Amino acid sequence: MAKAPDLFESGHSASSKAYTARDIEVLEGLEPVRRRPGMYIGGTDARALHHLAAEILDNAMDEAVAGHANRIEIELAKDDVLTVRDNGRGIPIDPHPKFRNRSALEVIMTTLHAGGKFGGKVYDTSGGLHGVGASVVNALSEWMEVDVARDRRGHRMRFERGKPASKLKDLGAVNRRGTIVSFKPDTQIFGRDAHFSPSQLYRMAKSKAYLYRGVEIRWACDPVLVKDSDTPAEDVFRFPGGLTDFLESEISGKHTVTPRVFFGRTEKKGREGAVEWAVSWAPEAEPFVHSYCNTIPTTQGGTHEQGLRNALTKGLRAHGERVNNRKTSLITPDDVMASACAVLSVFIREPEFQGQTKEKLSTPDAQRLVENVMRDHFDHWLAESPQDATRLLEFVIDQAEERLKRRQEKEVSRKAATRKLRLPGKLADCTRDAAEGTEIFLVEGDSAGGSAKQARDRNTQAVLPLRGKILNVASAGAGKLQQNQELADLVQALGCGTGARYSEKDLRYERVIVMTDADVDGAHIASLLLTFFYREMPKLIAGGHLFLAMPPLYRLAQGPHIEYARDDRHRDHLLKTAFGGKGKVEVSRFKGLGEMMPAQLKETTMKPGARTLIRVEVAEREAKRTDSLVERLMGKKPELRFQFIQENAQFAKDVDV
Repeated sequence: MAKAPDLFESGHSASSKAYTARDIEVLEGLEPVRRRPGMYIGGTDARALHHLAAEILDNAMDEAVAGHANRIEIELAKDDVLTVRDNGRGIPIDPHPKFRNRSALEVIMTTLHAGGKFGGKVYDTSGGLHGVGASVVNALSEWMEVDVARDRRGHRMRFERGKPASKLKDLGAVNRRGTIVSFKPDTQIFGRDAHFSPSQLYRMAKSKAYLYRGVEIRWACDPVLVKDSDTPAEDVFRFPGGLTDFLESEISGKHTVTPRVFFGRTEKKGREGAVEWAVSWAPEAEPFVHSYCNTIPTTQGGTHEQGLRNALTKGLRAHGERVNNRKTSLITPDDVMASACAVLSVFIREPEFQGQTKEKLSTPDAQRLVENVMRDHFDHWLAESPQDATRLLEFVIDQAEERLKRRQEKEVSRKAATRKLRLPGKLADCTRDAAEGTEIFLVEGDSAGGSAKQARDRNTQAVLPLRGKILNVASAGAGKLQQNQELADLVQALGCGTGARYSEKDLRYERVIVMTDADVDGAHIASLLLTFFYREMPKLIAGGHLFLAMPPLYRLAQGPHIEYARDDRHRDHLLKTAFGGKGKVEVSRFKGLGEMMPAQLKETTMKPGARTLIRVEVAEREAKRTDSLVERLMGKKPELRFQFIQENAQFAKDVDV
């Protein structure tokens, strides 16, 4: 019998395709934005759509904060056409020195990382230094028109899907100045069902006026769009009181611990940033911290919010020690912020954000700036009115005592529940009695369970191995669900009950972590578990208790240098960056968690501080869509799954089969 050719020796397979320089795509201009909008605005949903409006409005606000504009107009017309006007300096229209055949306006609107906010000469502070805002909006718009008035002369240019549709036109003499930007988001990117929300744009415009007391913002909207809603068709915003006006409008009519609002502001000096804040404690209101950096809303907080928490906590503790209140030591930042309603705004040079959408500030200096400024003012505020200071201190101490009482009750309840429960035999429970700080890992199979049990911290980490793929609760009847031993063990281990009987206080662990293999089978098991929690314990997800672990798929070693990769793309990235392409790198693929040494599993997946966890959340606005998607993919009708696969097969890449 003839010997078959050795494919490994020949270095290729019969089914392999040629891979040459012709296969390397080079995306030019704004094409990368249209191909991958999520990299620039975080997706293509309603939130991302409104980020376009925020980018253009932020540019106008930068002109106002820099002292060159005092009026901004925002107008929403039919067909989602948004127009933002300012009376600032106007975008430069003279030829750019690097692109002499193109105006500066065209360069700004069609080139990524082009703008006047990099060097700090034109703008002292701005809403970011990425230089991509206007060009990204242009790229993701069906059309955009920019009207500029400088030196009493007007110019206009039109763009379509990021490309110039006309040359820069000279409109002749005009008796105004500033920039007018009109655009219509591209339905090819956002879909035909995505529309601007007048109420959301109205709130956005109003919040900007609060943030900079030197600007007047005028709002206008087609009356048809706000019919039968509380949003007015026209309004004018100007708030001389700044953030104090903002806070008082938010907590209007609510009882506060102290009659005085703790507020203050500092002017910018040299390279130091400016800070403005307003804080009150309102037990009847839902606590909040609305924070901003250079007028950009930082909805996920960041270093400036941490500075606020530190300043208030340290200031109140210091006051308690001065008046010899022995209970002061009980106070934590959570106690101070439990009923706090705060608005914080910082203006700093070269801010650093996590991602282009700028939802979280990561500039380390912002924490020090806010903490130092606010701490000094808070000490004075407390000293000015000893009566208010006493009220606030006693209120926060009450919060601390209530927190400790709840924790004690939970510990007693958990201990009692543990004694009553007959826990599953495969459960390796943690030794800590209180649920706070504990977590349970749900793993697939006894092999992975054995490695996890050796890798865990016995004090705070429990492990429950599950046999194979659990029951799909979305397609199974109630009888099957009740008879399934794996799910019965899981419910018993958690101790909180299911459905209407779910009890948050009886949950035996603070975190429930799904830890499956980093392959297709692992993803399937994880999806079955997520379906179970979504259908049977939705309040566990709403309470922020459910997480996904992120185990590595590859181990890369070059001598003593070892790295772990989550997937193929991460592996290729590490080979190019961490190892530099020099010398042989040994690459091994983990067949599963059970194949990993306990020390590896601990260091990469289970050890707090070194691991990566993904919190599972369901946004309220996405609840109906999520429910429909779970039913479609996991429900009883296979034809719906088949239809979904047909509709989305074109987007599947690097399928692991």
